[in-house]
Amino acid sequence: MTVRVLIVEDEKNLVKLLRGYLEREAYEVHEALDGEVALEVARRVDPDLVVLDWMLPKLDGAEVLRELRRFSDAYVIMLTARTEEVDRIVGLSIGADDYLSKPFSPGELVARIKAMLRRPRGATRGVSDEEAPLEFGELTIDSARREVRLRGEEIPLTVLEFDLLNALASRPGFVFARSQVLERVWGEGYFGGEHVVDVHVAKLRKKIEDDPANPRYVQTVRGVGYRFRGQ
Repeated sequence: MTVRVLIVEDEKNLVKLLRGYLEREAYEVHEALDGEVALEVARRVDPDLVVLDWMLPKLDGAEVLRELRRFSDAYVIMLTARTEEVDRIVGLSIGADDYLSKPFSPGELVARIKAMLRRPRGATRGVSDEEAPLEFGELTIDSARREVRLRGEEIPLTVLEFDLLNALASRPGFVFARSQVLERVWGEGYFGGEHVVDVHVAKLRKKIEDDPANPRYVQTVRGVGYRFRGQ
């Protein structure tokens, strides 16, 4: 199956360079030079992964990402020339899976894409389709259907949010180090920092916890990582 990659970048020389690297990996490459075209192309080709620049004409990367998440679960790697930590946090919090700061090596981008694609989009590693739903009081996690319900109401989660919750809930009470979460959810060979785990845990808590500041299910173990409380 051919992997479809959409490059959203207004620097034509960079687009040409990245296209060359990606096509050598046999990826089907599409491109867009501004935010509005990016959304049109994404709706048309349904990419598996999007390389998205932060600074774009017409719609910036953040706006594109917010709209993209309304209809696509494609992996998203954001490119940014900015160095402030807050920009990276914003990108991750609105649905990016990873980021790269310019300048970067095209080879590193390819390596990160390969690491993401080892975990097929919409699938959780090591989960049987026949596995019975996990029930924890008012919370139900159905791996086969990739559904989460709280008090009977379905909770909409992104691909990463579901995989994160499912990984933690697979071993209730077990303390996962952030590095272990990265390996199970983001895949072996992920190059980004461990802070990405904290960002997605915070997003997950807002959706499944009655009080995200005092979580019942996904709990922090200070200095180590996270555990899922099943009781």
